[in-house]
Amino acid sequence: MIITLAFVNGFQEKVADKIFGFWGHIRVQKYETGKSLISEELPLTKNKAVENSLALALGVVSYQSFATKSAVLESNTEIEGVLIKGIEKNENHTALKKFLVAGRWMQFADSLYSKETIVSDAVAKQLQIKLNDTIKVHFVSTNADAQKTYRKLVVVGFYHTGIDEYDKLFMIADINLIRRINNWEPDQIGGYEVFVDQYQNVDAISSGLSNALPSEWMSKSIREIYPNIFDWLDIQDVNRNVVFIVMGIVALINLITCLLILMLERTNMIGLLKSMGATNWTIQKIFIVYASFITLAGVGFGLIIGVGICLLQQATGFITLDEASYYITVAPIKMIWWQVAAVCAGTSVVCFISLFLPTLLIPKVSPVKAIEFK
Repeated sequence: MIITLAFVNGFQEKVADKIFGFWGHIRVQKYETGKSLISEELPLTKNKAVENSLALALGVVSYQSFATKSAVLESNTEIEGVLIKGIEKNENHTALKKFLVAGRWMQFADSLYSKETIVSDAVAKQLQIKLNDTIKVHFVSTNADAQKTYRKLVVVGFYHTGIDEYDKLFMIADINLIRRINNWEPDQIGGYEVFVDQYQNVDAISSGLSNALPSEWMSKSIREIYPNIFDWLDIQDVNRNVVFIVMGIVALINLITCLLILMLERTNMIGLLKSMGATNWTIQKIFIVYASFITLAGVGFGLIIGVGICLLQQATGFITLDEASYYITVAPIKMIWWQVAAVCAGTSVVCFISLFLPTLLIPKVSPVKAIEFK
């Protein structure tokens, strides 16, 4: 149970951190009905009132602007459709930088837009792109002027999240490039990505922001944008509960069986004690105390072994996972000590109660028959 809790906690947190690190916890953008959020946004002018609402919202740590643009990459006669994520020059990109696995972070130009970009290692492998290669980026546009429908950008870095929904779809570039292609004003953006302190509260914070924003703005949590990933993460809670139930049933059956065997082996002793005047409760206490030592020893060894395996995994990472299926390569561990204490205490209490049940047979034992029992 300790190992199950630690693995589920660590797995959910690690995958959630990857998802939120790339896109924030909440996206605030222009209200559009019946449109997927994984697509280009309508332009919005930066709004001080909205920014103040975001800054003052309970649970919000930071926010930053973004915009996206559909494009087709061309390199070495290969092409691939992507969605460019445009980011601002003077904002904090620490969350994105942690996904950088090769090369360097892009440098922003003082005028026009940066001609550098970062693509995922998956796209780079598919298009045979190397660091510092120049690629053509064709934009989906109705403009008849062909010179304005593509740009040449230099790939200065590769990122890797391990999440196919990101790695196969997005590339990172200067938001000024998107503004120039879309003929936006310098203060127009696609929206804001918002980071919160507790991702468990993201839905409540998003709902609060929706009520505070102007009518033409909307707030959606990443949980709503990628529901399939979070539904899958929630299933891990079901798996955890199933393991707990199975472990509990097995433990209870073993304990009850153990005590019944002890009582059968000591049937003669039970009869002898009764014939000497011992009460049923006195005999019951003997077996309960003896079985309690077995229970406490089991809980103690379980605590040592469970915590030991978790600490060993944290130190060595000897348990690995298929990243294509689980989004991570090493099984993560997160031990919450009150949960460990609750498991030990709860197991001890439940086991102690279950140990009392077999002793209810002691009052039905006849001293004469018990002494003669073989």
